Amino acid sequence: MKGKHELIMEYKILNLSITMPFGNTQNTVFPTLLLDKQNIILVDCGFIGSFPILEQELLRHGLSAEQLTGLVLTHHDHDHMGAAAVLKRINPNMKIYASALEASFISAHEKPLRLRQAEEMQKILPPEQQDFGKAFCDMLRRVEPVEIDTFLHDGERMDWCGGCSILATPGHTPGHISLLMEKDSIVITGDAIALEEGKPVIANLQFTLDIERAIESMEKLLSLNAKSYYCYHGGPFVPTVV
Repeated sequence: MKGKHELIMEYKILNLSITMPFGNTQNTVFPTLLLDKQNIILVDCGFIGSFPILEQELLRHGLSAEQLTGLVLTHHDHDHMGAAAVLKRINPNMKIYASALEASFISAHEKPLRLRQAEEMQKILPPEQQDFGKAFCDMLRRVEPVEIDTFLHDGERMDWCGGCSILATPGHTPGHISLLMEKDSIVITGDAIALEEGKPVIANLQFTLDIERAIESMEKLLSLNAKSYYCYHGGPFVPTVV
């Protein structure tokens, strides 16, 4: 029988870090890497142009983009799928996973909802914000689409890292998903929860497409009482045990 230490070392769940300039600020996001004996799964992949930084993060763990077996896209925002098409070109055998509701926007078979929202907002922005709004729309139009290989469904269980449950967490976008790593009690939140000043919040409130559903999704994840929440914006959050 294997000891506890050996069981733990059969897989790893790692936070990566990607920092890039956005306007006059630096923006950091935290993709997650799931490694076990059969799989090397990346959950979200960073901004447009972030591949060289992502590549360095993989190298830091002794890995390369060619070794990835899968990429999970929690939703179709530019900072989550910006490097997806580059990864797929480098590694055509890598499977890309997402929910069916997000697939048509990720593949651009339909105009992405985020671009539609930005274009509508551009019409009402005050003059001093017009340049920023135009630049944001232009950036969204540069997101390279990519086809989804496998749909992930609410309640579905994958065998990654000892068991991974797919959780529908709509609100930020309609088909947003999060992941529950069962053995380690870790929730990979995507944009269902962000971390600000050490507290869980709704991510990018002004860009959330359905606030009520986003609040329900955040409460759903927090009600799991997980040991840790890996927030794409803000990094790991460990709830205080009362």
